[in-house]
Amino acid sequence: MCGIVGAVAQRNVVPILMEGLRRLEYRGYDSAGIAVLTDDQGLQRLRSVGKVAELDQRLRAAPLAGTLGIAHTRWATHGIPSERNAHPHVSGEQVAVVHNGIIENHAELRAELSAAGFAFASETDTEVIAHLLAHILRDEPDLLTAVRTAISRLVGAYGLAVVSPAHPDRMVVARAGSPLVVGVGVGEHFIASDVFALLPVTQHFMFLEEGDLAEITRDQVRVFDAAGRAVERPVKASTVSASTADKGPYRHYMEKEIFEQPAVIAETLEGRIYQGRLLEDAFGHEAKALFDKVRAVHIIACGTSYHAGLVARYWLEEVGIPCQVEVASEYRYRKVVVPDDCLFLTLSQSGETADTLAALRAAKRMGYLGSVAVCNVPESSLVRESDVALMTRAGPEIGVASTKAFTTQLVALRLLTIALARRRGLDADTERALVEELEALPRQVEVVLQLNDAIEAMARSFGDKEHALFLGRGSFYPIALEGALKLKEISYIHAEAYPAGELKHGPLALVDADMPVVCALPDDPLLDKVLSNLQEVRARGGELFLFSDQKVDIALDHFQNLTLADICPGTAPIVYSVPLQLLAYHAAVLKGTDVDQPRNLAKSVTVE
Repeated sequence: MCGIVGAVAQRNVVPILMEGLRRLEYRGYDSAGIAVLTDDQGLQRLRSVGKVAELDQRLRAAPLAGTLGIAHTRWATHGIPSERNAHPHVSGEQVAVVHNGIIENHAELRAELSAAGFAFASETDTEVIAHLLAHILRDEPDLLTAVRTAISRLVGAYGLAVVSPAHPDRMVVARAGSPLVVGVGVGEHFIASDVFALLPVTQHFMFLEEGDLAEITRDQVRVFDAAGRAVERPVKASTVSASTADKGPYRHYMEKEIFEQPAVIAETLEGRIYQGRLLEDAFGHEAKALFDKVRAVHIIACGTSYHAGLVARYWLEEVGIPCQVEVASEYRYRKVVVPDDCLFLTLSQSGETADTLAALRAAKRMGYLGSVAVCNVPESSLVRESDVALMTRAGPEIGVASTKAFTTQLVALRLLTIALARRRGLDADTERALVEELEALPRQVEVVLQLNDAIEAMARSFGDKEHALFLGRGSFYPIALEGALKLKEISYIHAEAYPAGELKHGPLALVDADMPVVCALPDDPLLDKVLSNLQEVRARGGELFLFSDQKVDIALDHFQNLTLADICPGTAPIVYSVPLQLLAYHAAVLKGTDVDQPRNLAKSVTVE
């Protein structure tokens, strides 16, 4: 979603801000802008529609320089993508603001400020904040106090950064429902919505808590909590490398991230299994007492993470644990019945997904046993606010369409299933077999990746297609959902997924020679039923694209099939998700779409 970068230093901050924006491009955006306080001209602003490269071209034509500045990439919520709606927003020459989130009472404030004589140049909720601050600054000369007063009037979510020519040595930032991090330097400090934006200039970060307000100068960072009390937030060293942003030999970040999966799966397993056993202490010292009491699980997630949760439901129910999986945005508005001793489990790649965070906060008032987060970002709000966190260790994922974050979530969920199965009488031999399946997983994914050229050839059949159908049964139905999501996200081919047994209840009406049907065929107890369902497709002229276990004998005609070798049954859903990722990737390349930054989508959805 939208990205924020800011800096106060003794050097020109414009290159720092622009590099930060480039590193935030993966989040999804439609316009970009920058505002700096210059020595001779005061507050100067430059904005553009489109990519950060467009803004960079404008800067080359009209250079800016200054030691204090803020910058932003915008993903449209209020108002169409346009220069007038791009951030930063200003009120005259008094104040400039960048903002992530949504201000729900913007219409009321807009009416009030219009009546006070302020003229609005945009359709955004953010411009309301700029004018509100300017209005307050007429009577309150202190910028920190003015921002504190302004945010007391705001209803909604915000990550906010403010600069003013009247205070050329400082910026003020605030967060409520949208993440902000302070980058700590020597004689300079930085802010951003994501650590990744600041890695070229610092490895040391202070993570603002919900409701925090901070005043940042070259020499110090003063933080105040939601009650206005001065607080200390710890400075943490990041282990993420700035070089992670390089695509290396790959054409797209998504391609790189697909091929990183053997390594990141192995990393997610590292230190958590040993000699056929799960090392439960790896979950943290709080986990054992929590897991001992679990009698049911509620899983809450969005998008791809929701599909991971659906797979985990099959695994948990296999070991006798009742499990319910909810889309976070729907969960928040239902009257949920919480079973006794129920674990609240959230899944999120970023750990800042607004609906998932809101669900966690609501769950704390609803009588759950405790909360566990499966997440890829150690410093995220979701991790900090959960009782226990299991990190996926996928590393930064730049492509908007999730790949390695999904498979490592599944690995983490498989580990959690083993831990909870121990409480249901899991014997040592069965545990050893489950752990050995996980140990074999990186190599099995490597073998699947060797089918890349064959999958690329298969994808050519999708070049002229507008629709596709994905089928699956059991734990492979969620994998079909994920395959369809990947295809529609990046190739813009309309794709839907169904349980294969549901074909006769409606979807068969869609099947004809122009409707490709994609299906995974593992060697499992439902195989014969799935083959029967595929016969129904062939009887209607549908073309089949199959990924099957080498033991599967397919007695069909007019189909394309790729064989996957040596797949362990327990981890098969993880392995079979990889060829579906590659199929979507190659179809998108063939279609000529923007693979890493598909239209209308954002990497981290930090608004409702």
